[in-house]
Amino acid sequence: MKASEARFLDFIKKSPQFVIPIYQRSYSWTEKECKQLWDDIIRTGKDNAISAHFIGSIVYIEKGVYQITSQSPLLVIDGQQRLTTLSLLLAALANALEKLPEEKREPEDGFSPRKLKNYYLINPEEEGERHFKLILSETDRESLIAIVNKREKPKSYSHRIYDNYKLFQSWINSSGDLSTICKGIAKLIVVDISLSRDQDNPQLIFESMNSTGRELTQADLIRNFVLMRLEPHIQNELYAKYWRPMELEFGQEAYGVHFDRFMRHYLTLKTGEIPRIGEVYESFKAYSRTPDVAKDSIEALVAEVRKFSGYYCAMALGKEGDRQLHAAFQDIRELKVDVAYPFLLELYDDYHEGILSKEDFLETVKLVEAYVFRRAICAIPTNSLNKTFATFSKSIKKDRYLESVKAHFRLLPSYRRFPNDEEFKRELQSRDLYNFPRRSLLLRKLENYGRKERVNVEEYTIEHIMPQNKNLSRSWTAALGEQWEAIHEKYLHTLGNLTLTGYNSEYSDRSFQEKRDMKGGFRESPLKLNQGLGQLEHWDAESISKRADRLSDVANSVWSMPEIPDDILKEYRPKTTHKTTYSLEDHPYLQGGISRDLFEALRKEILALDPVVYEEILKLYIAFKAETNFTDIVPLSKSLRISLNMPFPEINDPRGICRDVKGLGRWGNGDVEVILSSMDQVPYVMSLVRQSFERQIGNGEEE
Repeated sequence: MKASEARFLDFIKKSPQFVIPIYQRSYSWTEKECKQLWDDIIRTGKDNAISAHFIGSIVYIEKGVYQITSQSPLLVIDGQQRLTTLSLLLAALANALEKLPEEKREPEDGFSPRKLKNYYLINPEEEGERHFKLILSETDRESLIAIVNKREKPKSYSHRIYDNYKLFQSWINSSGDLSTICKGIAKLIVVDISLSRDQDNPQLIFESMNSTGRELTQADLIRNFVLMRLEPHIQNELYAKYWRPMELEFGQEAYGVHFDRFMRHYLTLKTGEIPRIGEVYESFKAYSRTPDVAKDSIEALVAEVRKFSGYYCAMALGKEGDRQLHAAFQDIRELKVDVAYPFLLELYDDYHEGILSKEDFLETVKLVEAYVFRRAICAIPTNSLNKTFATFSKSIKKDRYLESVKAHFRLLPSYRRFPNDEEFKRELQSRDLYNFPRRSLLLRKLENYGRKERVNVEEYTIEHIMPQNKNLSRSWTAALGEQWEAIHEKYLHTLGNLTLTGYNSEYSDRSFQEKRDMKGGFRESPLKLNQGLGQLEHWDAESISKRADRLSDVANSVWSMPEIPDDILKEYRPKTTHKTTYSLEDHPYLQGGISRDLFEALRKEILALDPVVYEEILKLYIAFKAETNFTDIVPLSKSLRISLNMPFPEINDPRGICRDVKGLGRWGNGDVEVILSSMDQVPYVMSLVRQSFERQIGNGEEE
């Protein structure tokens, strides 16, 4: 490696050409980064006391073998964002100077339009791509060339390139002080870092130096990791065949965000572990180095990533061509059930490979929607959903695909349960649905259930049949009866009182009879949600309850429970029981005294955490489990030694009574140990136990 300080303009002028390799990310600077650079240039240009302004390093390696008769283009490892942005600024400045009278076109020595272009933007004696000082990656290449050559904007142009070019044009026009701009640019300093192909590792240097500027996405890091180590011709082949199609399918602006999310879901599917969104790159590196993956070629890995990204785009970005599947995926997107994508990716792959029929795939997607939607209506915490779907495929029998999916849904334990019809119906009728985040999905699906011709509910607004206004008219208070205030408060935002209309402003706070009989009123409404309203004489608590009961029956059909015969379901139930050959009588310290009293008090509290919690008495300790041990108790003569199955740094222990026992030999599971020696400690110790339990059922919670 050779590093030296250089003025930016001198550095560009002497360099033959910079090429952004295909494995680098697209140009990504936004107005924020451009404005920071612009402000630094103006500040530096105005202050004669400032002799230089450092803007970072440019790291590059020669593309080919250096020959004295010709210089090879330089591949940029780090610094493409600054190079591109300054090229746009120089192009905008040259364009502004050309519009001035001849005598004013060079406000500072060396800053005429011709010199700016010939020194810093093009190689005037070269042809083809070698004509340009900077060649960007495929997404941005033609856009920068068009700007430098003053050509028409390409059909598939880079939005960032043109947006930032226009920004510089507007700032230059607004400034009016071109001399200051030129002085500021002339003072820019970079560190010129040249790498040796034989001695330097571009990937390691790239990772260590990308801590400045706009943060790299996980997608950028993964692409660089995959392609940077390969020979140039293999890079080009894999990029053109797999990576470029992915970039196009995700879209220019969405690629970074959506690819990171997709890769997180893909790695969850492949590893069974849910990486944090900021650690996707490290997880991908670890996955690529596992024996099963490493034994195949890098092309096999990239090809599989490309295949699964297509599934993700079909489901998450609305690119599915099949009409029925497209509608099902739209519901998943509207429900915002991203946590299900690892499971859905596997389903889609099995559908694509012919293992899963379209009909069964469609029904399974609808079961996923029903499961998540029912839990949302029943206000069941979502913190277990990630883990539920991350491990779902382990329970699938692919020769009995749909059957095993239904069985697994039905057998999920209490905190992960699929709410039954009774619970779903009860909660649906009683909760505030007007302020429910998925109310549009609810009303759309209810309205369109059983319809062949779908109704676009977005054209309608939500109507409260009994008005929201707390100061109800006399006709309304009379209709509701003496308890009208309590009825209004209880039923206002509930299912029975909500509907859709195109006449919301006309309805206003009118009486029920007026809403029913007016032009476009309930009697004339073509909507299924309004069926029956035209035949009612009054709207009161009984009417609201009856309508809620009817609509909740429809909802049970829309978001239906998985149906599976009891004798079949029995086959899927765990064969093992939780009985052991040991009992509390096998623990001598639990035969009486303070240890037994402490144990019984704590035991009662632990088993009351959730119906899913059970106790297993072992020879040397007593385990309390949900899916696996979350708390183990070792009885001592006058106290209890309690192990909590969680990492020590995660425990919230204000009193500081927990001990880190990671790596120490002792009975029990987990890295946290606490001693319980008095009854007054039980409530506090339970707060620690509860953390271990909640961590287990919420493992992999969405960030």
